[in-house]
Amino acid sequence: MADVKIKPLADRVLVEPMQAEEKTKSGIIIPDTAKEKPQKGTVVAAGPGTKDEKMEVKVGDVVLYGKYAGSELSIEGKDYLMMRQSDILAVI
Repeated sequence: MADVKIKPLADRVLVEPMQAEEKTKSGIIIPDTAKEKPQKGTVVAAGPGTKDEKMEVKVGDVVLYGKYAGSELSIEGKDYLMMRQSDILAVI
């Protein structure tokens, strides 16, 4: 897990997406042009929540999120997604 110096505000969460699958279960190698965006990642930072909505996720949680959720960020050469807690579908 990354040590990030960003503190999300309110109900926002910083997620490090997991790598896209390189092979199918049957062993077929997937080319870069056919890879799907990952929809699973690890929470690396979370805000304090709001007075109406407390934070349900915490740093280290593996979460599922919507395909087009969040804003892409690149920090120190690593890619992250900043999203609202409501964009997270489930904690695995």
